[in-house]
Amino acid sequence: MKMSKHRGPRTIPRMSRPPPPVRSARPGHDAPSLPTLVASVFTKLRVVQRVRVLRRLLMATGPMALAVIGGGAFAKFVVQARWPRMSVSAEDAARLTSSQVFELVRYVEQSNPQVLQQVMVILSRDAASMATVGATLAAFVIRHLAHRHQRSSVAAARGTTSGAPPTAGA
Repeated sequence: MKMSKHRGPRTIPRMSRPPPPVRSARPGHDAPSLPTLVASVFTKLRVVQRVRVLRRLLMATGPMALAVIGGGAFAKFVVQARWPRMSVSAEDAARLTSSQVFELVRYVEQSNPQVLQQVMVILSRDAASMATVGATLAAFVIRHLAHRHQRSSVAAARGTTSGAPPTAGA
């Protein structure tokens, strides 16, 4: 690789911990981002619930992403990436840190938000996780479910099922 004599090789800084929570648009109201919330709840869940949440998140992630997210923490699952069911052990779920889960949830939030809604429903069904984060998680779940219901109502009013406007050929 050709390099200038005045310039050294570029290094890409590694993310050592999750960024601070996203601030709400309303002044005086601090709301954590959804990945921050899920990562903090994940560390407080029972192992069985961790396995369910982790499996759901991993199923929505492709092999290349699994190899790099969380510094390679999920590389073990690359061979299972396209299988219909992913095998996640209790040890796998127990050894993850909140920053690794944060990175995974952040990726899933960007690539497939519907999966994150499913994870929120899983968390809302667990009494321990609801007690852990209480009203914050409940508010997120209610907001996501209301938003999904609103989109389906709008789609039904338009006569479509996907929420997208009907095509000219239809």
